[in-house]
Amino acid sequence: MQIHVVQKGDSLYKLAQKFDVSVSDITDANGLSDPNILVVGQSIIIPTEAATHRVLVGETLWLIAQRYGVTLQELAEVNQINNPALIYPGQTIVIPQPARPIIEVNAYTEKFGPAGVELVQEIGQYLTYLSPFSYRVQTDGSFTTLDDSAIINAAYQSRAAPMMVITNFENGTFSSEIAHAVLSDPALQQRLIGNILATMKQKGYLALNVDFEYVPPADRELYNAFLQRLVDSLHPQNYLVSTCLAPKLSATQTGTLYEAHDYAAHGRIVDFVVLMTYEWGWSGGAPRAVAPLNEVNKVLTYALSVIPAQKIVMGMPLYGYDWTLPYVQGGKWAPTVSPQAAVNRANQYGATIEYDVEAQSPHYNYYDKEGREHTVWFEDARSVQAKFNLVKTYNLRGVSYWVLGVPFPQNWYVLQANFTIKKLV
Repeated sequence: MQIHVVQKGDSLYKLAQKFDVSVSDITDANGLSDPNILVVGQSIIIPTEAATHRVLVGETLWLIAQRYGVTLQELAEVNQINNPALIYPGQTIVIPQPARPIIEVNAYTEKFGPAGVELVQEIGQYLTYLSPFSYRVQTDGSFTTLDDSAIINAAYQSRAAPMMVITNFENGTFSSEIAHAVLSDPALQQRLIGNILATMKQKGYLALNVDFEYVPPADRELYNAFLQRLVDSLHPQNYLVSTCLAPKLSATQTGTLYEAHDYAAHGRIVDFVVLMTYEWGWSGGAPRAVAPLNEVNKVLTYALSVIPAQKIVMGMPLYGYDWTLPYVQGGKWAPTVSPQAAVNRANQYGATIEYDVEAQSPHYNYYDKEGREHTVWFEDARSVQAKFNLVKTYNLRGVSYWVLGVPFPQNWYVLQANFTIKKLV
């Protein structure tokens, strides 16, 4: 594939002619509902496998690498280019066609019933794990139940392994009190583990994901000990155990979200960890990219220093936000926007999509009908390709998506173009 950034005067017909593909191939790859709508700055997947590329005026080797979904290092090595800055218009660049790495892909879902089943049927082929969110642990060792049988059955039909998620979530937030109650009482933990095993067997779950957040810092070692008890209980039954980790930059990072998440211990104890590398830009915060690549890379750099790469699953968002300006701390929260809706909104208000090179994320500003200025940050084919390049560079175990139900057809096309998805079912 190639990733083309829409320029003024582009049309799908012209792009199809230029790249020798059909209009329907382009619309299908990008999930375009209206082929007549293109926005300047929008990324468009061109579904073609090219062996060579002729350099155009103004192109850089980095830009060509991004367009074809390969790393700058791969492109330079194949073409024996010592200085990537020294390329010239008309030069023929060989595009490497490496074997696609095998990775694991997880996705969380809060959709159940017929809508949830339809969603799993649509994208289950791209998943190693499907994680219904979530079983909420109570202070007596029980947990709330989920009506998840239908989506679990759909997961099996798509050969996606169901992964049970337990959380300390209560009343719209993560509860430090629930975490402490569980972690400080070994007898209660044994009761909880018994309930987990019974539910996994009954429902057909094949793995467990522990998403305990805002664990009291003083309970760090208690949390580690609980995870060891889980592993000791679940491994004999051939169940995998994973955890979610807050995006830390160092072992000594302060804050209730971070301190009890012991990267080194989790990396030693459990089968794999999911790094929650998103929400730098969040609904209640100041406008910025949800998962800026420079920040994600910092978290990965620390994680790789204490956790084996093959135990690291990098979190990725399937959404963006639309902030009303001026941003006021404590004011109205920004609503979620899907990548498809973000592009349609840019078209509706005549905005030009820009791209932040450091964050590797698209964004734009617009004025609504009431004259209020907005800024939108979202994901596109370029931003996910940049993240996939990190996965390949660091040889990570895979990626994990939060959250299904937000339309983003480009993501699944780019994912499949880059990787072979491992199946456990």
